[in-house]
Amino acid sequence: MSTAAPRPRTGAATSRPARGPLRTRRGTRRRGRRTPPWVSTVLALAVLAVLLFPVYWMVNVSLQGHATSFSTDWFPRHPGFAAYREAFADQGGHLLVSLTVALGSTLISSLVAAPAAFALAKYRLPGRGVVLLAAVVTQMVPGIVIANALYRAYNGLGLLDSLPGLILADASLGIPFAMLLMRSFMAEIPDAVIEAARVDGAGRVRTFVSVVLPMSRNGLITAALFSFLFAWSDFLFALTLTSTDTVTPITMGIYRYLGAQTENWSPVMASSVLACLPSAVLLVLAQRYIAAGVGGGAVK
Repeated sequence: MSTAAPRPRTGAATSRPARGPLRTRRGTRRRGRRTPPWVSTVLALAVLAVLLFPVYWMVNVSLQGHATSFSTDWFPRHPGFAAYREAFADQGGHLLVSLTVALGSTLISSLVAAPAAFALAKYRLPGRGVVLLAAVVTQMVPGIVIANALYRAYNGLGLLDSLPGLILADASLGIPFAMLLMRSFMAEIPDAVIEAARVDGAGRVRTFVSVVLPMSRNGLITAALFSFLFAWSDFLFALTLTSTDTVTPITMGIYRYLGAQTENWSPVMASSVLACLPSAVLLVLAQRYIAAGVGGGAVK
C-alpha cells in the first residue's frame, strides 16, 4: 500500500526568498537617506556664527580707536584699550550700582522664595493652588504695568531714585520665578527624609536649613542666578523709577552714553562688553549647577 508524499508548499517557498532582497533594498534606501555628519556640523556652525556675530562686532568695535557707523573695519588692524579706559572712567560708578542692585535683589528673592517654595511643596496649606496660579500669572503681566504701579506707590513712599526702591522692584520679578523653580525640586525630596530629621529632634527651621536646602542646592543656585540676571539686565524699572543721576544702573548708563557718543561707537561698545562680563563669568562658574537645575526641574 503506497502513501502519497506530501506536496511542498510552493506558495510559501516561492514567496519567502523574495522578501530578502526586498528587505535589503529598503534597508539600503533608508541608509542612503541619512544626512552625513558634516552637514549637521556645518549647519550648527552657521547658526552659531549668526548668533555670535553681534558679540564679535561689539568686541571688534571696542578694540578700534575711533569707530563710527559708516567707517568700521571688519577686523581691528591696530587694537587698543583706550575705549575701555574711557568707558570704565565714565561707567564705573554705574557698574557698581548695578552690582549692588543685582546682589540685593538676588538675596531678597532667595530669602523669600526658598521658604515659600518649601511650604508650597510639603505642606497642605489652604489656598495653595491660588498662590501657585498667582505666581504663574505674574510672569505674564507686562513689565510696564508693574513699573507704572510701582512709580505711583514709590512716589508716596519716597523710594524714587533710591537703591532700595530698585532692589525691591527687581526682586518682585525674581521671587515668583525662583519660587516656582525651587518648588519643583523640593517637591521631590522624600517625605521620609524630612520625617527622619523631625524624629531626630530637628524643628521645622532646622530641617529646612540643614536638610532641604542642601538637597535643593542645584535649584537654589539656578534660581539665584536667574534672579541676578533679571536685576542686572533690567532697563524698564531703571527708566521708570529713576530720573536723576543719583542712582543709575549700567543699562541706563549705556542708554544715556549712546546719545553722547553717537560719533564714536568704541566707548559705547566697550561699555557693553564691560556690562556683559559679570553675567558671562557667573554663567561659566555655575554652568554645571544650571544644567542640573534646569534639567532636574524639567524632569521633576
